[in-house]
Amino acid sequence: MNVNGLRAAAKKGYSEWLAGTDADAVCLQEVRAEADQLSAAVREPEGWHAFYAPAAAKGRAGVALLTRRAPDRVRVGFGTPEFEDAGRYIEADLPGLTVASLYLPSGEVGTERQEVKERFLDAFLPYLVELRTKAAADGREVLVCGDWNIAHTEADLKNWRANRKNAGFLPEERAWLSKVLDPKEGGYTDVVRALHPDQAGPYSWWSYRGRAFDNDAGWRIDYAMATPGLADRALKAYVERAATHAERWSDHAPVTTVFGD
Repeated sequence: MNVNGLRAAAKKGYSEWLAGTDADAVCLQEVRAEADQLSAAVREPEGWHAFYAPAAAKGRAGVALLTRRAPDRVRVGFGTPEFEDAGRYIEADLPGLTVASLYLPSGEVGTERQEVKERFLDAFLPYLVELRTKAAADGREVLVCGDWNIAHTEADLKNWRANRKNAGFLPEERAWLSKVLDPKEGGYTDVVRALHPDQAGPYSWWSYRGRAFDNDAGWRIDYAMATPGLADRALKAYVERAATHAERWSDHAPVTTVFGD
C-alpha cells in the first residue's frame, strides 16, 4: 500500500497494522526514506524480511517489500535506465511466486511529469509481459501490487465525469491499463475487480481535501494484478478502510488479497 511517507505512517498506525496482519507479503509505496533513516523497528520489523528501493531524489517515491519467508532473489527496477533509481519498482522471487511492489508515476497533464509517466508506461508493459513469460517458464505465478495511479473504468472513481481530462483517468492511460489486462497482451487479471465485478470501487485513495473520505469520494488506483493461474485461486480481496478520518495513517488504504493453495 501507499504509506504516504513511512516515517510518518509508522507514528500514525502503520506499525500496529503490520503487527496485526496475517499477510505473507506486504508491498509498500511512497516510502520517502532511505532504509537508514528508519528506526530499527520500522526498518526491520520482527518476523519480516524487508527490502527497500529508495529514490535517488531524496524524500520522494520509494518502494519496499516485506516477506515472511526469505526470498530466493530480489530485483530493483525493471531494466530501464531512467527508472532504475527512481524508487518505483522492486520484486522478489518466492517459491512458486514472484511478488512485486509498484509505484507508478502519478503524472500531471501538460507538464514534464506526464511525459515521465508516459515513458514509464511505454517501458513497463513490455517488462510485465517478459516477467509473466519468464515466470511461467520457471513454474511461477506473478503478483504485482501497488499504486498504479490510473483508475481503469468509471466504476473506479466516484467523480469520474469531472476527471476525464485529469491525470489518472485520461483515455490513453485507461487504454494502457486495458492492455495490461488483455489476455493477448499483458495477460494479467485485476484481482479485486474480478471478485467484485459490479461494485463501485472499492476505493483505496481519498484526497485529504474537503470531506472526500467521509463522503467516500475516492479512487481505486491501488491494484493487485495477478497472472491468471494465481487469480483463479483468489478467495477474497478487500480494502482495509479506516473506520474514521482520524484513524487513517495514509491517504491510501491497504488492499488485501487472499489466495488458496
